[in-house]
Amino acid sequence: MKRPLPLALYAAATGLLEPLAPGLLQSRARKGKEYAHRLNERLGQPSVPRPPGPLVWLHGVSVGESLSLLPVIDALRTLRPDLGVLVTSGTLTSAEILARRLPEGVIHQFAPVDSPRAVAGFLDHWRPGAGIFVESELWPNLLLGAKARGVRLALLSARMTDGSAGGWARAKASARALLEAFDLVLPQDEATAERLGGLGAQVGPELNLKLAGAPPPIDQALLGALRWARGGRKVVLAASTHPGEEALIIQAFRVAKVDDTLLIVAPRHPERGPAVATDLQRAGFKVVRRATGKAPAADTTAFVLDSLGEMGAAYAVADAVVMGGSFAPGIGGHNPMEAARLGAAIVTGPHVHNAADIYARMFADGAAIAAADTAALSRHIRGLLANPRIGKRIGEAALAYADRQGAALNAAMALIEPLLPQ
Repeated sequence: MKRPLPLALYAAATGLLEPLAPGLLQSRARKGKEYAHRLNERLGQPSVPRPPGPLVWLHGVSVGESLSLLPVIDALRTLRPDLGVLVTSGTLTSAEILARRLPEGVIHQFAPVDSPRAVAGFLDHWRPGAGIFVESELWPNLLLGAKARGVRLALLSARMTDGSAGGWARAKASARALLEAFDLVLPQDEATAERLGGLGAQVGPELNLKLAGAPPPIDQALLGALRWARGGRKVVLAASTHPGEEALIIQAFRVAKVDDTLLIVAPRHPERGPAVATDLQRAGFKVVRRATGKAPAADTTAFVLDSLGEMGAAYAVADAVVMGGSFAPGIGGHNPMEAARLGAAIVTGPHVHNAADIYARMFADGAAIAAADTAALSRHIRGLLANPRIGKRIGEAALAYADRQGAALNAAMALIEPLLPQ
């Protein structure tokens, strides 16, 4: 397929700049943004052999996108147990979580940089028969290189903002060439369907992978430790918090006057654990951090869950879950579905534009409640702890909402199956 001029120029420019890639990656590794021992994967030099037989490749750039692929992987392995499965991602955190969550036998590699030689090395080694991308990954060399090799491509849970659509509209021929590389495009929502259709994509039914899937795993040892530490107390979990939100939650917690309560704070970025613990100590809490290896004690009043892949135990033990990323402006909220799948009583702040559709439906079902400010959050915390029946009803509604989302994935798998290699 002949590339439109902008994409041809992009391929030429990335080819010329390719000799700089090793140095740039080494610089990122020194800053803790890459694994030094896995830089070759970024350069299209895989670190493990290809398994024999047909292989399907799945890609999600970061944590949320990668985790949203887990139900697809499970469905693929049920549908076609003969297939090899390769998952690529682009961030260290996604790699760490996938190492815990991927089923045995599924291979993880870092995605290659989008330069001609790295892409060719990656595709020559893995020779995938099908490629499944999630959300908004439109890397020209990778997509068009795979298409040229006959790889059947699908874009699932596709998401495109109005701003991104406007940018692609200025290079409509390039956008069309990239979108036409996909044999299947399933948009996340109606707005994305319209934007992608306007750029030339042939869109199928809606599928939001972040609504589908199994509950997060529960570490039984951690769950037991939390249950022992709580004793007869209530538990409030502040999940995926960002800078500034811990102070707001501490204030709300204090105003609620729920002194005989264990507060669990799980910062979105675990490296913030020491700073979060310091803030809690200054506020008068007796703090234990998960990253230190210590277990919470009966007199612990705040437990900082600064680890990866252990949220399941915290959701399971909490009487109320305050979703972070929703009280600090500019973040846009986080997906509440993992909490919903474990029947949590969810409270969110007002800034949830990244998950607005999900929350709108959950509010309508009584599956979550919103707090506009600190005072409202304090009232909700006090109310949920004082009236456990209300929390139970909210959690049951959240679980029911989560269970209903599986049907869309089943329908999507029927469309994906014809693309799979034989």
